[in-house]
Amino acid sequence: MARDGTARGGPRAGSGRKSKALTEKIESGNPGGRKLKVMELPDTPELKGEDVPDPKDYLSAKQKNGSDLGADEVFKETWLWLKERGCEKLVSTQLIEQYAMSVARWLQCEQAISDYGFLAKHPTTGAACASPYVAMSQQYMKQVNQVWFQIFQIVKENCSVEFQGTPQDDMMERLLRSRKG
Repeated sequence: MARDGTARGGPRAGSGRKSKALTEKIESGNPGGRKLKVMELPDTPELKGEDVPDPKDYLSAKQKNGSDLGADEVFKETWLWLKERGCEKLVSTQLIEQYAMSVARWLQCEQAISDYGFLAKHPTTGAACASPYVAMSQQYMKQVNQVWFQIFQIVKENCSVEFQGTPQDDMMERLLRSRKG
């Protein structure tokens, strides 16, 4: 504690050893000795009427160009992916919304790059410069990956069975589908 009453220093967020996945703990015979929370995945998903909560309105808002944002689709796909693994109650809805919004914004930037190209006209000199959509796309992709890592870490730590396939596998396909005007 500093003289002015503020807390400084301490460990950085996210630093330190990453926790092992549940499957790794089971394979090594649970060396820590704590009771493990095992969530078995069903062989076939049980379909119920309340699979996905209604996405917030801002996830499907109309954009300035008249198109839909499309974050609600990403939200639903991610929620269903978590539900299949029995982890939908472990991941915060706000985290899923943040992931869906970031993916939708990244797709918008990629669409703008496809429409306008990699170069833009400088506002004062009129010379060619890098398109701002490229930098924005990179920032959104970085944000998507960071949020996805948080979600995936929760799933990895709580699933007792190895699994394959993620909603991120389909992002490029969604980008290509969005180009069909």
